[in-house]
Amino acid sequence: MIKLREKNPKIVVGLMSGTSADGVDVAVVEVLNAGRQTKVKTIGWKTFPFDEGLKKLILKNSQPETSKVDEICRLNFLLAQIYADSIFKTLDELGISVSDVDLIGSHGQTIQHLPGEVEISGYKVKGTLQIGDPGVIAKLTGIPTVGNFRVGDMALCGEGAPLVPYFDYIIFTSDSLNRLVLNIGGIANFTVLKKGCDVEDVIAFDTGPGNMVIDALVKIFFNQDYDEDGKIAQSGKVSEDLLGKMMEHPFITKKPPKSTGREEFGSAFVNQILKWGKELSLPAEDIVATATEFTVYAIFENYKTFIKPYTQIDEIIVSGGGAKNKFMIKSLEKYFQVPVRLTDEFGISSEAKEAICFAVFANEAVAGNPVNITSVTGANKRTILGGIYF
Repeated sequence: MIKLREKNPKIVVGLMSGTSADGVDVAVVEVLNAGRQTKVKTIGWKTFPFDEGLKKLILKNSQPETSKVDEICRLNFLLAQIYADSIFKTLDELGISVSDVDLIGSHGQTIQHLPGEVEISGYKVKGTLQIGDPGVIAKLTGIPTVGNFRVGDMALCGEGAPLVPYFDYIIFTSDSLNRLVLNIGGIANFTVLKKGCDVEDVIAFDTGPGNMVIDALVKIFFNQDYDEDGKIAQSGKVSEDLLGKMMEHPFITKKPPKSTGREEFGSAFVNQILKWGKELSLPAEDIVATATEFTVYAIFENYKTFIKPYTQIDEIIVSGGGAKNKFMIKSLEKYFQVPVRLTDEFGISSEAKEAICFAVFANEAVAGNPVNITSVTGANKRTILGGIYF
């Protein structure tokens, strides 16, 4: 452990499976130093899509009414095997030996995230479950693996999410600009970085769905996994009536700290949109356009309500699958009236940002640095996150 901590720079692999359950991103990076002195150089990255049967099985077991404990148990090991194979394939393609890799950081596949407390047997309990066991990954690869990042924050009364803001803080803080770092994955979340801020000045939270609702609608209407470049949304018109109904969702106006997932914006919400769309006699393209507008409008409303009174942002830096959606980018420019840039301009792939982030978090765990931010998650103190498996 001491030898691993002292090695500088390290070659680290980051793994990320999002709430959309469409595959795993594998990023191989060189990480120099730790904390605010961290420097990251991306060596390469690759995405491995899950086959349709696996995706359906993951999503089935992400819903309480259809999940089965034996399937979850097996999926926990299966995903770890898939992650390990994906690492081997990526390293082979990059010409890197497994023995040259110092560390793996794996977020895992979230199948339930329950930040709200309930009482059971006299205890107040929250919960989160990411499968794709990091202990299995470590044994299959022979590489020390850090995983289960969210549980430490939740154990200390935090929401367990979002965690990426710490990465945003060490990579994107500017001395001259107020920045909003926006990730549009399955869920949308942003990090507000006032110029020259300290870590506890950082504000960040989930704003609502990112691509999750859009992907589900595109699959239902067009049998496509996602709206490539936002072409379907661009071919439709936004329905103000439908948008108004969607904006009534209580999460949009909920005060931060807050985080969300499939529990609030999964199949039940999608079915409600389909019902509204039918009542309004809307064509499929208009429903997709409105759902895409909803993602951006929810982002803007959260900014306008909770951030703008205190911090006027100078630019937006975008990552996640939504960064490729031209309809979304145009909507962001329309609402915010500031430059919209991609993380790629800063040497961080907009598609692989979260995988890179968890590589950095693995390095921070080994360094003994806390990565949660109490003002973001609501935890009662900062703490080292992740378990290290040898």
